[in-house]
Amino acid sequence: MAKNEHPVEVIHSWCTPRSLSTSLMYSFAQRDDMEVLDEPLYANFLRVTGLDRPYREELMSKTESDGNKVIKNIIYGPGSRKYKFCKHIAKQRVPGLTNDLLKKGKHFILIRNPLDILPSFDKVVPPSFYELGLAELVCIYNDLCERGKPPPVVDAAELQEDPEATLRGLCDDLDIPFLPEMLKWEAGPKPVDGLWAPWWYKNLHKSTGFEQARKYPQPFPFSFYHLLEQSLPLYNMLRRHVKKKSSLLGPPLPPPDLPVPANEKLLAWVGDEIVPRESAKVSVFDSVVQGGDSVWEGLRVYNGKIFKLEEHLDRMFDSAKALAFENVPTRDEIKEAIFRTLIRNGMFDNSHIRLSLTRGKKVTSGMSPEFNSYGCTLIVLAEWKPPVYDNTHGIVLVTATTRRNSPNNLDSKIHHNNLLNNILAKVEGNNANANDAIMLDKDGYVSETNATNIFIVKKGRVLTPHADYCLPGITRATVMDLVVMENLLLEERRISLSEVHTADEMWTTGTMGELSPVVKVDGRIIGDGEVGPVTKRLQAAFKKLTEQSGVPIPTYHHT
Repeated sequence: MAKNEHPVEVIHSWCTPRSLSTSLMYSFAQRDDMEVLDEPLYANFLRVTGLDRPYREELMSKTESDGNKVIKNIIYGPGSRKYKFCKHIAKQRVPGLTNDLLKKGKHFILIRNPLDILPSFDKVVPPSFYELGLAELVCIYNDLCERGKPPPVVDAAELQEDPEATLRGLCDDLDIPFLPEMLKWEAGPKPVDGLWAPWWYKNLHKSTGFEQARKYPQPFPFSFYHLLEQSLPLYNMLRRHVKKKSSLLGPPLPPPDLPVPANEKLLAWVGDEIVPRESAKVSVFDSVVQGGDSVWEGLRVYNGKIFKLEEHLDRMFDSAKALAFENVPTRDEIKEAIFRTLIRNGMFDNSHIRLSLTRGKKVTSGMSPEFNSYGCTLIVLAEWKPPVYDNTHGIVLVTATTRRNSPNNLDSKIHHNNLLNNILAKVEGNNANANDAIMLDKDGYVSETNATNIFIVKKGRVLTPHADYCLPGITRATVMDLVVMENLLLEERRISLSEVHTADEMWTTGTMGELSPVVKVDGRIIGDGEVGPVTKRLQAAFKKLTEQSGVPIPTYHHT
């Protein structure tokens, strides 16, 4: 080993072209403990691919073009400083390179939005999906994760917005100290520049640090639109792994805790395909976005069967017809989408489906259904979800000031996605620390809660409001049948709020919660404040029914 040379700790930066990678290299070059290599695998890349560059011959004659020799003798060879920083363009990781390249050293990923890369890309090389190299960057990220070394991901936008905080975070991830001198450098060419610098680094040589991005970007060259479509999903996939994300409108929110952590990874049906949770999106032109123009159903899965599937589909088709939807999928098509989604997720029990059918995507924004030329959009969102209420000890309700829609305004028999009326009532319930809120009709009679139907027991009779203002729920109809089967007296009529306050028992019904006992309303104890005998009896009957009936999910075998 030569004098003053010793083993060094190698840091690899993997990026795409035009991603502030050279600025970051200049930043690390300011450190006294850092040796810097500018794209040490470039000559090997040109040799293997045969690609032409204005400086190809000079580079090939002056630089080692055997990639494995570069890795062994230069990248992982001895050095004169504690650290060695290697700037790599992702596409330069070509076949034939030794696994030591990723197996050894510390690695991080530098990304930049293709919207910002593409406008300046073609100054030397015509842009293409290959030249951009985002696919290889994703491969490098995945390879490192599979090796048990998930790399930090840094967005160039963060470097421009807050260089010090971003560099401090990166240094922490790399387990090296941050040094303030990383924030500034002298203008002009640098000794660490690759010999291609005159073609690529002219503007950068005018800089003395990370420059703020312009407030309003330049117009996007739409000749590159197809490249943007191809590359943006890859950028977004990597961007999800950035610790801190810049936001146009404010600071980023921390990742929320999910009610059921297993739902972090699930597959949903959107349109005509099954996609991962983070990709489960509809178009900004979709009618559900433009005006809440959609119908929906909630279904529950028990022991390999979908409970009341046919009844829910009947209501969905009735709702779609009432709203004059066109090009509606067939019943069999919707059932197949449901089955496929459940099977792909392995959800055969204790699951809930939010089934939505929108009027579909529009050709331009606007209210008129005349703009809907693509047909309906089908969404099957299946989640692991036990009943959402405490069906053992009971729930608490308050009465909302928000009234239920009148059929004069919007018929509740249409199971539509215009739920602001219910949401406003739910806000009142949340503010009162109640589980849900009772909604009254225009005359002050009880209609339903913001999410469920209502039943009370008074002197041996089971009472429920008419389905004039409330949704005629599938679970509601099922429980009404069970009341009759249990030889109890059922009465469907107007119910006043005082009757609720003085009820002997009370429960709500819905697919999400099944039969949920109510023990307190507006501060009044219902009955003796415990789950009553009629409620328990009907809960047991409902449980038995869910065990015995339902549409079987194909391929499910009970074990």
